[in-house]
Amino acid sequence: MPEEQPEHFDTLILGGELVDPGTGRFGRFDIGIRQGRIARVAPSLAGYPAEQVVDARGQLVTPGLIDLHTHVYWGATYWGIEADPVAARTGVTTWLDVGSAGAYTFPGLRRYVIEPSRVRIFAFLNLSSIGLVAPTWEFANLDYCDVELAARVIETNRDVILGVKARIDANTTRGVGIRPLELARKLADELGVPLMVHINNGPPSIDEVAALLRPGDILTHCFTGGTMRILTPEGKLHPTIRTLRERGLVLDVGHGAGSFNFTVAEALLAEGILPDTISSDIHQLAIQGPMFDLPTTLSKFLALGLSLPEVIERVTVRPAHLLGRPELGSLAEGTPADIALFRLIEGNFTFYDVALQARQGRQLLVNTLTMVDGRILPRTEPSPLHLWAELPEHQRTIRKIGHPFRAQPMVLEVRDAGA
Repeated sequence: MPEEQPEHFDTLILGGELVDPGTGRFGRFDIGIRQGRIARVAPSLAGYPAEQVVDARGQLVTPGLIDLHTHVYWGATYWGIEADPVAARTGVTTWLDVGSAGAYTFPGLRRYVIEPSRVRIFAFLNLSSIGLVAPTWEFANLDYCDVELAARVIETNRDVILGVKARIDANTTRGVGIRPLELARKLADELGVPLMVHINNGPPSIDEVAALLRPGDILTHCFTGGTMRILTPEGKLHPTIRTLRERGLVLDVGHGAGSFNFTVAEALLAEGILPDTISSDIHQLAIQGPMFDLPTTLSKFLALGLSLPEVIERVTVRPAHLLGRPELGSLAEGTPADIALFRLIEGNFTFYDVALQARQGRQLLVNTLTMVDGRILPRTEPSPLHLWAELPEHQRTIRKIGHPFRAQPMVLEVRDAGA
């Protein structure tokens, strides 16, 4: 009988420490990739033929990160950044743009951002038909809350629009009260999709918002220090939010430039209230700091006492299931080869919340490689920040402080297997 030929891979990732809550694999594993998918995960695949080999010794290997709150409509909105250049240095392979586009502006998001991007981009449609062209005020004119038009846009784009977004605070609503959220609730219920609600400073109040939330909805900015915070004056979780969470309300971080407060986070964590998902709310301001990027945000939660598996779970398998795309949340055989590699740097790091309250941490996640569908994303320079992308005055000192990791960016060496 002819001798059986060894299994051949396009890429081998060798020697890394897997952190994969979705499959329950933790520890030393190799990964074989073929035709853009995970073909094998085993304790050792060294010696198998492959076109290229990634030496991941000393690295953490995780599923590609899923950021549940982003703004990537660059050039057509106040907030949007470019996903691909940021993804290549952060390990985020799936991006959920939440509310950048409304019904009138979504076609551009699809054609000029979602379709040409290397990373995976999904969206929650803003109930306001103009979306986030300006920094805020999108609900101040209720004529923009066209439920029928929004429903038609969602129905014709079900492959990428997965839910509805409503920013509810004093600036976005500007005197029209809770009515935009009532209409967003109606839209989400009619189409059977989740609703993501942003909170910050009221009015409206957190009680008015809570009355319109349902199991399966996503409350983003859950650790905001604004007047709509979910923390009672006694330092406990808001009772209505507690009941909703027990029934399936999702608490999402959405750090951003104005929505993450260490004091609120610590009080809720002390109660055993962990966020269900950790997201960046990355945009033209937040990327300048103190948020910076999703790995830095994750490092803040390591400093707050969450374990590495708990942190990675909240940016992989949990958001994947919320998006209805469970194949994107793990490194199971047969799934798309969306993979991120990190060094977990040990040291003394100072992290800041949006009020520039400081906390000390001992670990910092630094991305070294990002792969989508088995292909390594090249590291490229993003476009310059927009002219209006000016941090609030109280955060401008972050430019002098800088990112916690000041060394040159780490890039992992990848070699051709024949070299």
